[in-house]
Amino acid sequence: MDVLKFGYQYWKRNLGLSLLGKLMSCVALSADLMLPMLTAMFINYVVQDNAVEDNNIFSFMLSGKYGEIHSMELFWNLAILFAGLLFLKLVLIYTRNILNQKLGLRLETDLRVVTFHKLMELDSATISGYNTGELLTIINSDTIMFKDMFCRIIPNIFDSIFVLVVAVVLLAAINPYLLIIPVLLTPFFLAALIRFKKSARVNYRNIRASVSEMSLTVQENIEAVRLVRSFTNEAVEKEKFDGSNVKLKNSHIKQVRLSCTFEAVFNAIKQTAYIGSIAVSAILVLNGQMMVGYLVACADYVLKIMNYVSQINNMMFQMQQQLVSGHKMMEFMNCESQIPDGDKPVREPEEVHLKVKHGSMVVEEQQVLRDINLDIPYGKKLGIVGGTGSGKSVLLEAFIRVHDLTDGEISINGEDVKNIELESLRDKFAYVFQDVFLFSNTIDSNIAYAEPDIEKEQVVEAAKHAQAHGFIQRLDEGYETIVGERGIGISGGQKQRVSIARALLKDAPVLVMDDSTSALDVNTEKRLLRDIKENYPDKTLLISAHRLSSVVDCDEIIYMKDGMIVERGTFDELMKLDGHFASVYRIQEAQNKAVIDFDALANA
Repeated sequence: MDVLKFGYQYWKRNLGLSLLGKLMSCVALSADLMLPMLTAMFINYVVQDNAVEDNNIFSFMLSGKYGEIHSMELFWNLAILFAGLLFLKLVLIYTRNILNQKLGLRLETDLRVVTFHKLMELDSATISGYNTGELLTIINSDTIMFKDMFCRIIPNIFDSIFVLVVAVVLLAAINPYLLIIPVLLTPFFLAALIRFKKSARVNYRNIRASVSEMSLTVQENIEAVRLVRSFTNEAVEKEKFDGSNVKLKNSHIKQVRLSCTFEAVFNAIKQTAYIGSIAVSAILVLNGQMMVGYLVACADYVLKIMNYVSQINNMMFQMQQQLVSGHKMMEFMNCESQIPDGDKPVREPEEVHLKVKHGSMVVEEQQVLRDINLDIPYGKKLGIVGGTGSGKSVLLEAFIRVHDLTDGEISINGEDVKNIELESLRDKFAYVFQDVFLFSNTIDSNIAYAEPDIEKEQVVEAAKHAQAHGFIQRLDEGYETIVGERGIGISGGQKQRVSIARALLKDAPVLVMDDSTSALDVNTEKRLLRDIKENYPDKTLLISAHRLSSVVDCDEIIYMKDGMIVERGTFDELMKLDGHFASVYRIQEAQNKAVIDFDALANA
């Protein structure tokens, strides 16, 4: 029931048109249910010559106005009425089906929008609780499956119940004894339906899990194709895929077996009801309690009852799959972000002032930051260095609340970042992440991601400052070259420079570079950093790096270890301190000198 309530909040805007569809169904099905009565009249009053009875809804046709009993005039009038009802039924069913499909597509679009928007709202930690295959299934397959319940399953169940009620009333009007067999067999049908419905829901859960696992396997192999080939692990991945494929096949086979078993049981009940009702009808005709025409109508109504009961069975069976999809969507939409949005904009002025006071963070019971204290006035250049796992990236991400501090405070212009609207806060930062991602689009579009309508000249200017203009010009399509998943491959250093150009074009007050020059050679990195400092002198620069030469010109450098700041100062101060920073710097410089000497020797 909770799943239906969840779906209804998105379906309710379609309620008016949906009710119109239900009305058309009722009229069309009523017309269809009148046809057996007309068939009975053909037999009783056209083929045969019987005394007029008043228990038929069309008894007015026997008044003599539309032809005498056992006459061709009555035949043609009944035929015209029959054809009119049949035409009305076909037109209304056609119109209703189109309306239901349009409403279903509207619901599917709405569900896809809200689930994608939810994905955009959730924080990284919450999203990481889902694998990629599961997320793709929720946003794509589950939205399609769940809308099917509202535009097809529920309308069909409504139609079936309507037909059952009206058909039972019509049978009772002909002769109450005709209901004996259906009433006796109903408990057997309900027992079978309840039993198989529970099994079907379990099977559909397994099928859905298998589909998600399959999607994840394919998606990972698409992304990791070069890694797989470099390790010559194609056989391992094929075996993994084959396992997922077989698991999916077996899940479907199990469901097919269940469906076939239930179909066999239900068909046995259905045939018993049909034959039993015909037998009762024949006895009533032989005893003179019912005319022959009504035997034909009775057979038609019993067959309709069984067919629509069968439809209810099939719809209930299929609904288990939709309920599983709806439950997964409901769980996803009910997820609460671990990074709640604030309600205040960033205080003016534009020149942001950042502070960290006794900042600490625990992630999955592991201390990743310990008592961090920083004062970063606007325009300051801060270098953050340290070994792998020292907390550099986590600290930088905390400024835009990718992660929240568990103790202490980060403030911007005197306001705790937890109180600030996320959009307003993140608008003040231009990030270049350690893991570069480029969209499957042109280089121009990737650089202009923050400002899609910006002039081409500004895109080129940002690329020049990022030392990317040169290699872009050498590409066959230049700035119109497609990169990313569907485009040509470019090197890691080139991707980093495009990513830096993207951040520069955003023109935010704070530029954050998280080990974003690691794939560049030393000379290119020096030119890039020098260009940034010369052309963006007023911006705050937060730069983390493993290569210590990247931060030598910063106003302040902090050296982190185990989530703590163990050394801080200018480059000269840290060298005089002769601690961790100085030791690592000398080692790296010696390695760079050895590389330069080797290159010189190789070129001699």
